[in-house]
Amino acid sequence: MRIVLTGGGTGGHIYPAVAIGKQMQQDNPDTQLLYIGTNKGMESRIVPEQGIPFEAIEITGFRRKLSIDNVKTVLRFLKGVRRSKALLRKFKPDVVVGTGGYVCGPVVYAAAKLGIPTLIHEQNAIPGLTNQFLSRYASTIGVSFKQSEKLFPKAKKTLYTGNPCATNVLRAATGKGCASLGLPPRSRFVLIVGGSRGAKALNEAVIEMAPLMGQTTDVHFVFVTGDSYYASTSSRIEQVSPDGMKNVKLIPYLNNMAEVLVDATLVVSRSGASSLAEMTALGLPSILIPSPNVTNNHQEANARSLVDAGAAEMILEKDLTGESLLSRIQKLLNDDKLMKQMAEASKSFAMPDSAAIIASELKRLQTSK
Repeated sequence: MRIVLTGGGTGGHIYPAVAIGKQMQQDNPDTQLLYIGTNKGMESRIVPEQGIPFEAIEITGFRRKLSIDNVKTVLRFLKGVRRSKALLRKFKPDVVVGTGGYVCGPVVYAAAKLGIPTLIHEQNAIPGLTNQFLSRYASTIGVSFKQSEKLFPKAKKTLYTGNPCATNVLRAATGKGCASLGLPPRSRFVLIVGGSRGAKALNEAVIEMAPLMGQTTDVHFVFVTGDSYYASTSSRIEQVSPDGMKNVKLIPYLNNMAEVLVDATLVVSRSGASSLAEMTALGLPSILIPSPNVTNNHQEANARSLVDAGAAEMILEKDLTGESLLSRIQKLLNDDKLMKQMAEASKSFAMPDSAAIIASELKRLQTSK
């Protein structure tokens, strides 16, 4: 089977596409993949590292207000469609899979116009603009949240699949996360991470609570700052807490997130859909700080789904302080019963066979051509 994958901008769009491709190759080692993204997006680095052939098109997203830039975007879209058609004709895929981000627009649209079956996957509770646009052209729309099915009224078919990152994280072995971080085996640790690019507001809160983190002596803190924030955050934490870093591990980025999550005790993070899928697959309790700077405030909707299920607690960014965050962390760590209840609720929310569900649908689309 020959599959084109497309999705970009953030890890939340890229890693689900990679997980789908890996599942298809696991099911059939003869599966051939091609990933179409942009040279400016994170996919240009992440995808080749995964051993998947990569091609680029040039495209930008629409602005939500009237702008001359939108005229340029339309022209780039048309150019991107032409480039996508050329790549598709050359590769001859059986199916095209889009996982969000504006690069999906011209690729999936071009595939639909060429009569190639397409599947788009929506990770978030509230659909993004690109997937809303593509919903009338795609053969199938996979959704991560059951309540999202009704948000695609023009879809030919919607399918509740969950997020394929849930499948991917379950392949990680226990113990390797602690070892990679230099922590003793079976250490209790809180993983604090602001998404694939980091989060300034979360970093500021951790800097504020740094002088007090050393008081929590029975637990380690693993703080992922994001590459661009690492130097400044590390310097400021050392200034405010020169002696308080004994149980704090500061790192810019995690290349082995799945292994670290497997060993984590509690996670503090944004509420991107892929992150939530990974955490629930492992039954991890979490404290979620949704980003307010996303389309349709979809991260708060994502987080609300877990909070309502009893799997997570939420702090809105406007209420986030170092004191409020540390207080919430300590409250959970000191309440084994609540942690167990949250873990069970988190696990019940998961769809660990998500990638297999999507793979089955792709095989159906191939045979229905």
